[in-house]
Amino acid sequence: MQSPLPVRDGVNATRLRLPDEGPWDTAMDYMMHRWGHIDPQGIEDRFDAGEIVGEGGVPLSRHTPLDHHTFIWYYRTLPQETRLPVEINILHQDEHLLVVDKPHFLPTTPGGTYIQETALVRLRNQLGLPDLIPMHRLDRMTAGVLLLSTNPETRGKYQVLFEKRQVQKEYECVSAAEPAQGHPAVDFPALVRNRMVKSRDYLLAEVVEGEPNTETRIEQLRTFDAGAHGRRALYRLEPHTGKTHQLRVHMASLGLGIVNDAFYPELLDKAPDNYAKPLQLLARGIRFVDPISKQPVEYRSELELSEAR
Repeated sequence: MQSPLPVRDGVNATRLRLPDEGPWDTAMDYMMHRWGHIDPQGIEDRFDAGEIVGEGGVPLSRHTPLDHHTFIWYYRTLPQETRLPVEINILHQDEHLLVVDKPHFLPTTPGGTYIQETALVRLRNQLGLPDLIPMHRLDRMTAGVLLLSTNPETRGKYQVLFEKRQVQKEYECVSAAEPAQGHPAVDFPALVRNRMVKSRDYLLAEVVEGEPNTETRIEQLRTFDAGAHGRRALYRLEPHTGKTHQLRVHMASLGLGIVNDAFYPELLDKAPDNYAKPLQLLARGIRFVDPISKQPVEYRSELELSEAR
């Protein structure tokens, strides 16, 4: 549903669905129920200033009945964020697309404690492109090629490519050259297929019994001596599906957990980001037939994994 409020400071207005019924007479009563313990005066001030609107951008007042609107929109009060010490490199920009190298540690889109310090909001503000939307996502700890749409009129043509799996993605990672103890040897190239699920209430993705819904082709490109860490290898990963944490789970399932992965195969205690030890996973390239030019295109990351010697 299209927001009646424009993007402000690079961030979309928040949409809230009002309940069909309940012990609240007005929309403001319901918002006080949800967030009045945090900033009651701020909520009243927003209603008085006409900053909370319904469909069509109609401002709500303190007395607007609860059942007059199904959805309302408003701007969140943005917390102060410390700028992350990483930068985004632009690889390509035209009237339809923006392609960037997203660094490690920077989220793709707002969520949780990261709002301004995300690739999307930074780029909207930096380039003056409020309509910018990512065509896919990279985990916060994953670096590499990220594709964004700059033009709402042609966005759907690119979204269809992702929906129909007509976009080929290539990743690289650094892991041990041989599987961990207890795991069988692997013949490369290997094809990993299994069923993965991830609950919103649980941090990790899990492999469960059932029809496979994930598939990744894994190739070992080269091995090298990593000193006290033994022999490591650079791998090429080609996912044919796009589940959350798929590549990290698939590598760990082979006994080849990715270097500096704090989630798989073992969830480590949360610690501050160590910018000297990023997850050794990189979205190396993306290719597809451009729906506008009808020509095959490919975009490649200019980043390198720090442990890929």
